[in-house]
Amino acid sequence: MAELQCLPPTCEPRVTDHIEHIIELITKIMENGKAYAMEGDVYFSVDSFPEYLSLSGRKLDHNLAGSRVAVDTRKRNPADFALWKAAKEGEPYWESPWGHGRPGWHIECSAMSAHYLGHVFDIHGGGKDLIFPHHENELAQSRAAYPESEVKCWMHNGFVNKDDQKMSKSDKNFFTIRDIIDLYHPMALRFFLMRTHYRSDVNHSDKALEIASDRVYYIYQTLYDCGEVLSPYREENTSVLVPAEEQDMVNKHHSEFLDSMADDLRTTDVLDGFTDLLKAINSNLNDFKKLQQKLEQQKKKQQRPKQQKQQQAQKQPEDYIQAMFALETEIKTKITILGLMPSSSLAEALKQLKDKALKRAGLTEELLQEQIEQRAVARKNKQFEVSDQIRKQLGRQGIALMDEPTGTVWRPCEPETE
Repeated sequence: MAELQCLPPTCEPRVTDHIEHIIELITKIMENGKAYAMEGDVYFSVDSFPEYLSLSGRKLDHNLAGSRVAVDTRKRNPADFALWKAAKEGEPYWESPWGHGRPGWHIECSAMSAHYLGHVFDIHGGGKDLIFPHHENELAQSRAAYPESEVKCWMHNGFVNKDDQKMSKSDKNFFTIRDIIDLYHPMALRFFLMRTHYRSDVNHSDKALEIASDRVYYIYQTLYDCGEVLSPYREENTSVLVPAEEQDMVNKHHSEFLDSMADDLRTTDVLDGFTDLLKAINSNLNDFKKLQQKLEQQKKKQQRPKQQKQQQAQKQPEDYIQAMFALETEIKTKITILGLMPSSSLAEALKQLKDKALKRAGLTEELLQEQIEQRAVARKNKQFEVSDQIRKQLGRQGIALMDEPTGTVWRPCEPETE
């Protein structure tokens, strides 16, 4: 969880430390006439609580009582559920007003949430398979004891599927976070999970992780390139305003980000929303470098002021610098909120992403450089079929080659298909 940059919970309570609170809560429910004791067991009476099933929207005859455990014929209603169970021979137990026993499966959550958060709190999470019976019963217990009890927002997450099949140990299509981050950067996994709205099922596939990894690399590379260009200007004080076009982009992105996050965390839209800002950074980087080269050439040729005057309507270097500062700040601020800003430097994160790509490709840096050199020799000898074959094979392994004036460089990419 730390690798995925998930913040640790403030409290991680243990049920066994709260048996006293559980017994007090059951006693309160009984005092309010919503539960009954029977031979050491205590059951919640669903007939005494008209709100029951308000969370799931089910009807009592849909509950399939006894579908997982044998129905206790002593219960007043087959849907009544246990608040306290009498201990069987050899089972762990605690002392209670009803004899030796243990809590039922749902009461602990009502007791501990009330203890740490109060009877009214904002957010309750959990998988969508917990809506019924667990959360339904939890809500009923809490409100039966204290009618003011309320959860403002129930946030139920979808399942994780593997290649469109529900993940399960029995089907041997089960994997762990450790398995994934052995081959992919943790931020690639975090990005992949956020690509699907939390209430929907996530379909895990290698292709989807490759796409997420490629996207994270692009974000970090863009920010790194921008940071390198801006580093000489960070301490400068300037009165130059951010150009209107980029300022409008930043304002629009900020507003849309807040709207999407406020609307039940629409992270899919949020991640798509970075595209225009990243393109704008790269566009400004290219134009800024071209302008610098042009100004250098003019300086060498000592161009007359008349020719320079024609440039006044165009962006000046300081305009590009302020534009890139604004775009960089907006992206960094928002990906930090999303927990996607790497804990290391951008340079280190890019290296880690490249290392993971090499591992997935079954290559080392040395083996890759050998192939790059073989391709360079083939191109020099005009053996273009050989050089193309090397490039395509590496592309299928998730390695993209780029020929630059200083030589051939590589970056991870989504593996090319045949």
